[in-house]
Amino acid sequence: MSDEQLLHLVIGGELKDLGPTANEFKDLSKVEFVGAYPNYQEARGAWKSAAQKTVDNAHMRYFIIHAHRLMDPRNDGHGH
Repeated sequence: MSDEQLLHLVIGGELKDLGPTANEFKDLSKVEFVGAYPNYQEARGAWKSAAQKTVDNAHMRYFIIHAHRLMDPRNDGHGH
């Protein structure tokens, strides 16, 4: 898959807890969609910019989702 076909989503929200494997949002209706980006560099820039908001809320986290892994028909659907 060429870099031009990759899709990266940046989302964020408040997590239920901050444990080492914490990945559950407190309220899915309040998850923020930052954007969709065609390459990792743009997605990382958006992630870094959005992450500045976490200073006031320790439970707030932003993530880059590599959606192309989930969409690849050669993949098992688990992003591996």
